Amino acid sequence: MLPDTRPAPLDAEGSNQAWADFRIDDPAEVMRLLKQLLDGCVPLNLSGPQGHALSSQLWSVDESHGQLNFSADASNLQLQRLAQGDEAMAVAYLHNVKLQFDLRDLVLVHGEKTCALRARMPSQVYRFQRRGSYRVRTLERHAPNVRLRHPSMPEMQLRLRIVDVSSGGCALALPDDVPALQPGSRVQAVQVEIDADTRFTATLRLQHVGTLHGSGGGARLGCEWLDLDGAAQRALQRYIDHTQQRRRLLASR
Repeated sequence: MLPDTRPAPLDAEGSNQAWADFRIDDPAEVMRLLKQLLDGCVPLNLSGPQGHALSSQLWSVDESHGQLNFSADASNLQLQRLAQGDEAMAVAYLHNVKLQFDLRDLVLVHGEKTCALRARMPSQVYRFQRRGSYRVRTLERHAPNVRLRHPSMPEMQLRLRIVDVSSGGCALALPDDVPALQPGSRVQAVQVEIDADTRFTATLRLQHVGTLHGSGGGARLGCEWLDLDGAAQRALQRYIDHTQQRRRLLASR
């Protein structure tokens, strides 16, 4: 199994504290992610505890009965062995985000001309940002920004525009008339406001300083997020997903 499709090493109850910040257990959010997998015909890798694995897709999401149905080939030996094991792990990618969830109560359902692998709907999904974070340019009319104190001059409060953002960091626009910030600076208690629904407090580390191209000039500050809590990570990833989708819709018009 390739590393990208290998499940993260959770314990039997999915309670490994190392992954707690990546766990999504809000029913509405879980349903939203499952429907994105369904609507996008996203390939899923299904693997059982005995090593049996196969690639499939979600065929239907039955919310009223709490069931998922996966497309299946009844003649596939791996499928038959997987179903006999009664449980499996599903791994898929939405853009640059790895999703992982348990499948329980597996059963093969045979129709006249079709076959499906049925499972109980998961109560939680784990969401991991893939290495090489997807970065999106912000939509300027929403004026995403951060508020912080200058690391070298704490009495100076700054409000800086966010140029682009990813789950690993962000780029800030520093005007020419503001004293320079030095790479390696650590800035705490940064108030981040990306949009009306995405606000949180963070610590930033300034990684590099470059030139900001385009109107206005100034410096481009490349920053890394430090110690984001789970709620902030999820809010940030939702914003990245939505921005990417909106740009694709605009590009297709």
